[in-house]
Formats: sequence, structure tokens, C-alpha cells
Amino acid sequence: MELTSEDALRLNVLLANKPLAIRIHDSSMALYGLLENGEATVKLNPEGNDEKYLKVVRAFLSEKALGSPGGYPLYLQRWTRQGQMQEQSLEQLLQLGDPQAVFAVVCAEGLTVELARRAWWAAPDAENARRMLQTGDIVAADIGKEMADYLVEYLPFETDVEDMMESVRMAAQPGLLSEEKRQTLWEKSARKTPYLVGFIAATPDDLPEKQPARNDHDQLISGLSPLAEGGNRLAELMIKVSSSNGQGFLHTVQRILSKPPTQEVVNTTLDIARDYFKLLRPEGDPDCAVDDLIDESPVYLLENDEARACLDAMPSLEQDLLAMRVLSGVGWGILRLVLSGSTAMGSLMRRKLEPVLTPVNEKISRLSSSA
Repeated sequence: MELTSEDALRLNVLLANKPLAIRIHDSSMALYGLLENGEATVKLNPEGNDEKYLKVVRAFLSEKALGSPGGYPLYLQRWTRQGQMQEQSLEQLLQLGDPQAVFAVVCAEGLTVELARRAWWAAPDAENARRMLQTGDIVAADIGKEMADYLVEYLPFETDVEDMMESVRMAAQPGLLSEEKRQTLWEKSARKTPYLVGFIAATPDDLPEKQPARNDHDQLISGLSPLAEGGNRLAELMIKVSSSNGQGFLHTVQRILSKPPTQEVVNTTLDIARDYFKLLRPEGDPDCAVDDLIDESPVYLLENDEARACLDAMPSLEQDLLAMRVLSGVGWGILRLVLSGSTAMGSLMRRKLEPVLTPVNEKISRLSSSA
């Protein structure tokens, strides 16, 4: 099968205008080109099977952009081997009318704001937005706000819990959503627990719902500020945990763990909590059971200089520091014994998790306003 003479002429005219990106709507058999000063449309007129004809069109575009009708996969392999996935190569991939090629651009290390703008025009979908919003320059650009708005608008159609969490995590980054949209999204989290996980991942110390500071926050500031000002990071963390922002984080973690819908929600929430307290465990995830974390925590207080200094200044903090040490080690390790090999969800999963999540919640409660 070959291009019809009419389509061949129109496509050559389009390519002569040096399009920045090309997209193809398979269902309507229309091809669009992004130009410096607007867009161009080519209505395809196949003679025969539409699907086969689209392959011919993409082979034609590949020949023009890459010098080979083999298209994106062949050239991606070659460029990857030769370390040539640079800006010019990425620009060429956007001229193939191939969603896979666009995704390769979206995931590339060399992605720029301009390339992101073109890629978003070529394939505006949620996965592309989530990928591109992992890049700081794109978050800071106007196109980042457009992607964040798209993710929020598309959330009701997401069915995968991990995609929900990641969409909110990306969209809720500082500066992307208006305050009104951010608040509305937070209110929806009352019915969508995965949204809460996205929020605590994106802005753990600046959640929309504020909580009062811990009752002894002022005393902690008075007792620990000299240490914090002298470089004691544990004292600084203890002050933060007792603040309104810290209490908001702890409250939200407990809210998630009170009724998590899936294993992914539990595991991700524990990972976020561990990261929040990572100062107490610079070696990283210990990957061990909760009883082991509890048994080990007193040793930390004896051996860590910053912890001993905090206790010398305020002996009443012993249980708080023990709680933070335990929380700095939570993750899949505490879930493995009860969830390994299990596909349990909902109430059955929560019953299985009760023995391991109860002590975790106790540690969080120790650090909360009611402590």
C-alpha cells in the first residue's frame, strides 16, 4: 500500500513548513502539525484499510524525519547505544506521529521546557503529564500548570490507585494549582484516600487542612532552640513535628492508615512517613519487622549524640524520640509477614494489618497533640 497522491502532496507541503511536532488522530484519520505560528491539518484519504494506511503514513514520516521507515524503536535503540538521545534527536521523535516516540521524549533526560510544550501538544495524556512534572524546570513553567490542571480534571477517570496517588503528588507540588483548586482537591480526598497520599508526598509540611500545634510546642521551642541553632538537627526536627505543620502531617498519616483501601496505599504511606523521619536513620530503610524496630530504638538514644543532647535538655522527650526512631524505619519490612503473597484489600487487608499498624499508630499518637 502507498500514500495516495493527494496525501503525499499535502504531507510534503506540511513537512516543508518544518513542523515542531506531529500528531495523528487514528479515529478521524486526521494528521496535525504544530507550526511556529499555529497548526496545520491534513485530512487523510486512504484507499483501503485505515490501520494499514496509518502504518504507511508513519513510515513516510519516519523516512523524512529519521532517514529510515523503521520508525521510533529502531532509532531509539541506536541512539541509546551511542548516547545520542540529545535535543536534536528528541525533536525528530516528535515528528513521527507516534505516541510511543512522544513517551520516549517525555522520559528523556534531555527534556527541556520547549520540548515538553511540543510533547504535550502531541500527546496530552495523564502519564505524560506525570512524567514531565518530575522535572523542576517544567514545574516552574506555565506548561506545568496546564499539565497539573489536566491531571486534576482527569482524576475522576483514573481507576488505578497508584496512578491516583502519583497524579495528586505531581499536581499538588507548590505553585502549580490555584489555592481554590488545591482546596477543592483536598476536600475530595474525604472520599478518595489515595488523594491524601499524594498530598503528603507532595507537600508534607504544607497541607491544606491545618492542625493546632502540640500543646507543649512553645516549651519545646524554648528548650530545644539553643540546640537547633547550634546545629542539632534532631532538635530542629522535634520542634517541626510539634508545630502546626508537623501535626498536620501526622494527623493525615493516621487518617490514611485508619482505613486504607489497598496495599499500595499502606506501603506508600509508610514510605513517606519513613522519609519524613529519615534524619534518625541515615542508613535508609532497615527492612525489618515492627517489633525489631521497637526493640532497637532505645539503643539509638544511648548511642546518638544529638539524641542524648536533646534528652539532657528535656528528659521528658524520651518517648517522643523513641517514636520517631521507630517511624524512621517503617515500610514494606513491617508488612511482609502479614501481606507477603497476599492480594487482600479493604476490610480483610485491614484486619491482617492490625497487629503491625497498631504500634505504628501508637507512635504517631505519642507525637501528636494529644500526647
